[in-house]
Amino acid sequence: MAEPVQKLRIDKWLWHARFFKTRSLAAKVVSAGKLRVNGQPISKPAYAVSFEDVLTFPQADDVRVVKVLAMGERRGPAPEARTLYEDLAPPQPREPQAQVPRFEGKGRPTKKDRRALQQTRTDLLE
Repeated sequence: MAEPVQKLRIDKWLWHARFFKTRSLAAKVVSAGKLRVNGQPISKPAYAVSFEDVLTFPQADDVRVVKVLAMGERRGPAPEARTLYEDLAPPQPREPQAQVPRFEGKGRPTKKDRRALQQTRTDLLE
């Protein structure tokens, strides 16, 4: 029987854990120097990550902090990928932004509707 993998390339692990859609996207984030392993910036996608390393990296508009729990042998389904890590800083729910008033009618707004819409927009700016 083969022994379980003790270390794995960082780009491959990020792809296995489904943080990035492709391995090349994970490699780009690592190559750009945006990933930290245990507080140390990493710039090579071939860096070997191991059990209980803490990774910090940007994903979309959030900064993810995860602890490696397992290496993984393949890029499986999402429930299987969630067992590879522990999320130390789950993303905070975002507050909804103020809604920009929109024309609710059908078709093109009338001159009166446009003036009312313009008035509500200037009120929001003040």
